[in-house]
Amino acid sequence: MSAAGRVRVPVRARLRAAGLALPLLAFIGVTFLAPLWTMFARSVYDPVVADTLPETLALLSDWDRRSLPDEAVFAAAARELAAADAERRSGMLGGRVNRVESGMRSVITRGARAAAARLEAGEGPSFRETLVAGRAEWGEVATWRAIHTAGQRFTARHYLHALDLERAEDGAIVRQAPERRVHLPLLWRTLFISLVVTLFCLVLAYPIAHRIASAPPRAARWLLMLVLVPFWTSLLVRTTSWIVLLQTRGVINDLLVAVGILSDDGRIAMIYNLTGTLVAMTHVLLPFMVLPIYSVMKGIPPSFMRAATSLGASRWQAFFRVYWPLTLPGTGAGALLVFILAIGYYITPALVGGSSGQLISNMIAFHMQTSLNWGLAGALGGVLLLVVGVLYVIYDRLVGAMSLRLG
Repeated sequence: MSAAGRVRVPVRARLRAAGLALPLLAFIGVTFLAPLWTMFARSVYDPVVADTLPETLALLSDWDRRSLPDEAVFAAAARELAAADAERRSGMLGGRVNRVESGMRSVITRGARAAAARLEAGEGPSFRETLVAGRAEWGEVATWRAIHTAGQRFTARHYLHALDLERAEDGAIVRQAPERRVHLPLLWRTLFISLVVTLFCLVLAYPIAHRIASAPPRAARWLLMLVLVPFWTSLLVRTTSWIVLLQTRGVINDLLVAVGILSDDGRIAMIYNLTGTLVAMTHVLLPFMVLPIYSVMKGIPPSFMRAATSLGASRWQAFFRVYWPLTLPGTGAGALLVFILAIGYYITPALVGGSSGQLISNMIAFHMQTSLNWGLAGALGGVLLLVVGVLYVIYDRLVGAMSLRLG
């Protein structure tokens, strides 16, 4: 189009359109971008140790990390630990160092009390002897390495721990000890459970959506309402109802015993394990698969299948060559939606999952609420977000390639 043919939008109209979009932009910023930024910031930035022990860390900057620091470092640490104890910050300081080396919280707090007593007395043994008398670990190189490592304001150790990695004494990145590898197994379990739940939902939702799409309008409305009923019921109620149904003395086991399929001593454990997680999550997420598939099926004319069969195709050939490819956009959208929702599920696995049915979201909640290691929780959330982003890109590429092929 030539420059003369272009329609110029008045400045006032542009400002009006921008003003209408501002509430939406503010909502996205407050509810999505700000929490996301906070999560990433906490996962790489932790200034507590650096702000509490600045002089000690400055003296440790040239430390060789192989032998104990000299008396000047012990004296600086004693003064700053005593100040932290007076300000009631020694517990928080010990918690930060404890994330690097287990057991350091009590070492820091007892050392702070010993240093405060030594400084209050004015005279006494050397600061090295004072701290070692408080806890013998002050005479070990590992303690000072932990303080030096925890004193980094910007660090990638949370992401290393999220991937069950750590830095060795020589700085190389190595895998953690087998008994400490908990995050990657949880991540793989989360991906596996999410994939299985997605497949279960697809197998159940496809015929349901087809029945609704092919039913008469009045019957279709009733069937669609039955699919939407779970949305009107609390998630907590739906999840706890499965506890009543699946527990050892629950409705399903009682029914199987009553009809003679199981003996009273052979009841099946279907709750507080992986089975309970799969069943409850499939039930909760099923509508999110039905609705996208139904919306696509509703737009496919029935005459397409009749035309395929009239040209000599069997019902199965007509389905796989005509109907199934046309429903792939809804199937892919539903599968992606269910998979992403399943990855981040928390309440259902927490209530019915037990130890074998927990997901990575439960570990994130543990670090947020119990261990208060928000940096590690943010790193786990970042890893999960990256996985979801990669899966979305793969889905987008596959859908694009499939559209070109079908076109």
